[in-house]
Amino acid sequence: MIAWNNLILWVISTLQELLSLYSWIVLIAVLLTWIEPNPYNPIVRFLYSITEPVFDFVREHIPVVFGGIDLSPIIVFIAIRFVQQVVLTTLAQYLLVGGGGMAFG
Repeated sequence: MIAWNNLILWVISTLQELLSLYSWIVLIAVLLTWIEPNPYNPIVRFLYSITEPVFDFVREHIPVVFGGIDLSPIIVFIAIRFVQQVVLTTLAQYLLVGGGGMAFG
């Protein structure tokens, strides 16, 4: 049981850290749009290759461009925080406490 709890905590913690890292990557990609770096730079291409698919998904499903300003990174930040604060915390509590016996109603 202790090993199971430690495994769950490690997985949740790892997911939290990966989401935090992705938040920093999104922030860097947003800042790069202001300075217009060389698009052939491998670092810039890497950053855009891992952020633009997520931004495009948000743009397709939610109208987030207002007055020429793209707000999709803000939606991505909000989604990351929601997953970190609500989804992962709830999942960890459910798995650690053993929510199998809980019923609705």
